[in-house]
Amino acid sequence: MRDISLTSPIPLHHISIRDSFWSPYLALIRDVVVPYQWEALNDRIAGTEPSHAMKNYKIVAGLEQGDFYGMVFQDSDVAKWLEAASYLLALAPDAELETIADDVIAIIAKAQQADGYLNTYFTLKEPAGRWTNLAECHELYCAGHLIEAAVAYHDATGKSRILDVACRLADCIDETFGSEDGKIKGYDGHQEIELALVKLYRATGNDRYLRLAKFFLDERGRQPHFYDIEYALRDGRTHFPMLRMAKDKSYSQAHVPIREQQSAEGHAVRAVYMCTGMAAVAAETGDAELLAACRKLWESMVTRRMYITGALGSMAYGEAFSLDYDLPGDTAYAETCASIGLIFFAGRMLQIEARGEYADVLERALYNTVIGGMSRDGKHFFYVNPLEVWPEAIGKNANYDHVKIQRQPWFGCACCPPNIARLLASLGSYIYTHNDDCLYAHLYIGGEASVKLSGHDIRVIQRSEFPWEGSTRIEFQMEQPTTFTLALRIPGWAEKADVFINGIPYLLDDTETVDGYASIRREWNTGDSVQLVLPMSIKQMKGNPLIRDTAGKVALQRGPIVYCLEEADNGGQLHQLYIPENSSGFSSHHPELLDGISMIEMPALRLNGDQWGNQLYSARVKEQLERTTARFIPYYAWANRGIGEMRVWVNQQRIYPEEAMR
Repeated sequence: MRDISLTSPIPLHHISIRDSFWSPYLALIRDVVVPYQWEALNDRIAGTEPSHAMKNYKIVAGLEQGDFYGMVFQDSDVAKWLEAASYLLALAPDAELETIADDVIAIIAKAQQADGYLNTYFTLKEPAGRWTNLAECHELYCAGHLIEAAVAYHDATGKSRILDVACRLADCIDETFGSEDGKIKGYDGHQEIELALVKLYRATGNDRYLRLAKFFLDERGRQPHFYDIEYALRDGRTHFPMLRMAKDKSYSQAHVPIREQQSAEGHAVRAVYMCTGMAAVAAETGDAELLAACRKLWESMVTRRMYITGALGSMAYGEAFSLDYDLPGDTAYAETCASIGLIFFAGRMLQIEARGEYADVLERALYNTVIGGMSRDGKHFFYVNPLEVWPEAIGKNANYDHVKIQRQPWFGCACCPPNIARLLASLGSYIYTHNDDCLYAHLYIGGEASVKLSGHDIRVIQRSEFPWEGSTRIEFQMEQPTTFTLALRIPGWAEKADVFINGIPYLLDDTETVDGYASIRREWNTGDSVQLVLPMSIKQMKGNPLIRDTAGKVALQRGPIVYCLEEADNGGQLHQLYIPENSSGFSSHHPELLDGISMIEMPALRLNGDQWGNQLYSARVKEQLERTTARFIPYYAWANRGIGEMRVWVNQQRIYPEEAMR
C-alpha cells in the first residue's frame, strides 16, 4: 500500500502544552472531567440518569449479577473514557489513573467472548441477535471506539493487553464481514469502525485491518442494498422505529456509494466519522478518487451547511443536515459530537494536504462549539448547541424540545461528554504536523514539542497570546544548524500577517504563501525565533444571502472567537437590539469574569415598544430606537451565569449611501 500522507502529527508524549488559555482546560480534564466521568460510568453521581456502562461489562465478565441497562451503544462511553485517560497518561505519568485503566481493561478482557466478539448489549440481551441489525444497533461503532481506546492506551503505556483484545475483536469482525462467500456483505449504521481499523493497522502493521476498513467504505450504499436484505432477514423488526433507519438510507449516508455522494446528508456525526475514515484510508492507499470524494463532502459541509460556530446539523429529527443554507439558530441541533467529528475530519485532511481552510474550520469548531459544550466546572455538558435561546419558549413550543438552557450533569445518551474529554486530552496532536524537512504550525497554542527535521532533533517552544491577542512566538533549539521549512498558518480571519525573525521584520513574497501557509525555509540556529503578529479586529460577520435566518443580521467575531449577546449583560428581549452597520466597538479583557474572557462592547440601538400597548399588529405605530451599549461575550462561555436569553446573530441597522441605491 502507498501512503500519500504528506505530514504526520507529533506524538502526544513529545508535546507539552503550557498556555494561559488551554492549560486550565487540560488541568480540568485531568483533575475534574475524567474523574467525574468515571464516577458517572459507575453510577455514583447523585441525581443523574444511571449509566450502568461499567456494570454491563462486569455482568458479562461474571463479576456481578443483573441485566443490561442503557442505550444499545452504551459500551462506547467506557471506550471513550479509556481513550481520554490514555491521552492523559501519554502526557504525564499518573499511577492512580493507570491503575484504574488497567482494572477497566481487565474487566473488558474478561467480557470478551471466546471468538473475540465483544458487545455487552448483545451478549446480555440478544445473544442470538449478533450482526442481525447493523443498520440500527451500533455493534461495529462500539467495536471501533474500543479499538481506538486500545491503540491510544498501547501508545501511552506500551502495555499490550487491551491491544490484544482489540486485535481479537477486529479478527472476529474480519472473519464475519467481507466480499468472500459466506461473509456478511454489509456495514454498520453508525460509522466509526473504518477510522479505528486504520489506527489499528498503523499500530500493528497488519494490512488485513486496512483492507477491512476499505471494504466497509466501498460496500456502503451498493445495490442490492444491505439494509433491505438485513431488514427482510429479521422480518422487519426494528430497534428505533421512530427513525426508520433501515429505510431512510441517507440518514446513515448509505443512499448511494460514498464515491458518488454529492453533498453531506443525514446524521451529522455519522457523516463526519465516515469522512474521517475515508480520508484515513485514502492516505494509506493512495486512493485519489476517495480523496476527491472527501474534498467534495468537505466542501458541501463547510461552504453550505456549517454554522458560524463550527457546528453541524440543522435539524433535531435525525440529528441531521437538512438542505443547503438551512441554518436556523434557535432550532439548531448542532451536536457537540458533530463538531468534534468535524475536527477529526479536518485534522486528517491536514495530514494529507496542508490547506489553511482545514485548520481554519478546525480552529472555529474547537474555540466555539466544542469548549462551549462543557461548563466551566467540568461537570455539566451540552448535547445540543443552539445559536439563539429564548428560555420562556422551552417546554412550551415543541420545536425547541431538544434545546436545553443549562448544561446537564449527564445524559441517557452520553456520547458527548467523553467525546469532549478525549478530544481535549489529545489537543496537542493537532498543533503541528511535519514531514522530513517541514514543520507546519496549525494552531497557536503555547508549549513545547520535540520533532526530527532534516535528520536532527529539534525542540520547538511556542509562546502564544491567543486567542485574546494575535501574537505568537516560536523558538527553536538544536545541537547544530539545520535547514528546514517552517510553515505558519495565516488564519482566514486575519487581513494581514506580520512576521519577524529574531526580531527583524521578514517580508513574505507571493511564492512563500500558498494555501494559507507562509513557508519560511532557511538554515536555523539554536535560539532562532519567529514571531507572528495578526490583527485582532472586531468583525461584523454576515451570512451568505441564501441563509434565510441570517439575512439582515451580523455576528461578531474577533480572532477565532465568535461572540454572543447574553441576557446577564444586556437584559431580555435581545431580538430588539440593532447594531449600526458602521458601529465600531472595543474589546477589553476581564480576568475575573468567566475564568477570564475578553468582552466586546459596541454602540447599539434598542427598539422601544412602549407605544404598542395591547396591539398585536398595527400600521400606525411609529417605532422608536434608543441608544444603548451591547455587550458581547464569547459564545463558548454562555449559560455559565444562570438562565437567560442568548443570541449570536444580531439585527443590523444598515446605512446605505445614496450611490448604492438602485
